[in-house]
Amino acid sequence: MDLVSPTGTAAVTVKRLAARRASLAGCRIGVLDNSKPNADALLGRVAELLVERADAASIRIWRKPGASHPAANHEEIAAAADVVLTGSAD
Repeated sequence: MDLVSPTGTAAVTVKRLAARRASLAGCRIGVLDNSKPNADALLGRVAELLVERADAASIRIWRKPGASHPAANHEEIAAAADVVLTGSAD
């Protein structure tokens, strides 16, 4: 009898988190909406509050075609935003 582990093996590369900014003042806020219900409302409101309360400069929004789809425009998002908000909401 052969036993097979369902966990498998995979090489894992640990990456460091980006350095935390001292301030969001003047930052361009990006929102990556995953198209789930209410994600746009939640992330949009958080972005608005960052502009109001943290003196962020602007908001730009991108929308994925669905939650299971990857963002196709990573380079565009990285070039246009200093900070990006994304998440899941239902």
